[in-house]
Amino acid sequence: MVVNETSQPVKPTVRDDDSYFQTEHLKTDLGGRTVRGGAITFITQGLKFLISMVGTVILARLLTPQDYGLIGMVAVIIGFISIFKDLGLSSATIQRAEINSAQISTLFWINVGLSVMVMVACVAMSPLVVLFYHEQRLLSVTAVYGIGFLLGGLTVQHEALLRRQMRFSALAFAEILALVASVITAITLGWYGFGYWALVTSQLSLNLVYLIAMWVFCTWRPSLPSRNTGVRSMLFFGGNLTGFSVINYFARNLDNLLIGKVWGSQQLGFYAKAYQLLLLPIDQINSPISAVAVPALSRLADSPERYRQAYMRIMEKVAILTMPTVAFMMATSDWMVRIVLGPQWAQASIIFALLGIAGLVQPVAGTTGWLFITQNRTRHMFYWGVIASSIVMASIVAGIAWGSIGVATSYSLTFLLIIAPLLFWYVGREGPVRIRDFYLAIAPAATAAILVLAALFGFRSLIKIENPFVGIAISLGIGTVVTFLALLISLRGRNALLDFKNSAALLLQGKFTKPS
Repeated sequence: MVVNETSQPVKPTVRDDDSYFQTEHLKTDLGGRTVRGGAITFITQGLKFLISMVGTVILARLLTPQDYGLIGMVAVIIGFISIFKDLGLSSATIQRAEINSAQISTLFWINVGLSVMVMVACVAMSPLVVLFYHEQRLLSVTAVYGIGFLLGGLTVQHEALLRRQMRFSALAFAEILALVASVITAITLGWYGFGYWALVTSQLSLNLVYLIAMWVFCTWRPSLPSRNTGVRSMLFFGGNLTGFSVINYFARNLDNLLIGKVWGSQQLGFYAKAYQLLLLPIDQINSPISAVAVPALSRLADSPERYRQAYMRIMEKVAILTMPTVAFMMATSDWMVRIVLGPQWAQASIIFALLGIAGLVQPVAGTTGWLFITQNRTRHMFYWGVIASSIVMASIVAGIAWGSIGVATSYSLTFLLIIAPLLFWYVGREGPVRIRDFYLAIAPAATAAILVLAALFGFRSLIKIENPFVGIAISLGIGTVVTFLALLISLRGRNALLDFKNSAALLLQGKFTKPS
């Protein structure tokens, strides 16, 4: 709080609440807050999944694969540029044990300045995008996307402060509100024949509504930036994180770039939509857990054994919720594509199933990022990005000659057999979580996933079902029963089920309340 020379508080123009910077009160009930926060974010993700799925189903029938392919082309460039609007400073705000208003104000203006620069860069690069793809329509699309960067930069620190305080209810409401606005915008414009512009405009509406919501829910307001506020270490932290993001982004998007360049917008449309469909349910599980895990683990960084146990419990839940789910999706990929996207997207089902090979372990591998961030090991994270990205890019180049199917096969097998084991070894060399902990935590879920695949492929080879809705319903029942039985056969699996039960009991006992 600002004070005058007589030490009397000066009434600020806008309230600057110190509670946004203090975190000691969170430790008194960290476990309960984590469970409640996880429940809130899971419910939110469920709603977001339903909203997104409705939007996907409708838009897949209003728009064409070429429309999605055009956006996929520009998305590669846009996504890369967007990395620099944050510079990893939101994670620095969440991870730091002690922060103050002067530091966050300085970071806020750094984020705004970066966003302006990114917006200008986006507009300036639009002719180069056209030149690369030989597609004139991308000129205006790329330029308009640049506006969204400025809107996003204005939300970075407000969102980070809410996450730091584990105020997941406010974040949940903002995300749902913004998504609803985005989907309504896309469907409306798609209905009236605006084609790919429906997708462009929907992203802008999402950014705008989310910006407004963040400033309503987070009442902290930035002051002017100042020097000597101690943000240098936070900039180094964010800089290493950004370096990792840049390298990782090239690796993750080289497939889209090369498929669009070599094989055209239609092949890219099939590939991009298959990847999006695969990630949609996975993100509904991973995103809320990640949102809760990072602030929770950051508060336990000074208690190694509690930290290790907390991480293993969370990672175990990620594995149980995602690995059998991906196995189910791989075995029913043709039915899922027919139901969600329609018969014109049938070619995407093969790509969908192949990408699922990597999808089995990607959510679990993604949790290692929590360790790098909460242990202040972003330099190690950057080094890992160089190693992993080199391997990923080599696998994509190796598969491009066989089109989108070749890329999906090469990438997925490389991720499963090389990258994931190497990552567990690299992360487990230091810190409370060791190499064997990863394999112990995922063993029950991996066993369940393998058994689900075997059961469903066996079922489909014996019984032919034409109606995809009937097939999905029966397969879901089989997959659920097999997963439950697979978890019961091991002690860790039984303990995980008990942990789920205890967490549910905590909520049902009337403790599902908003954290103070």
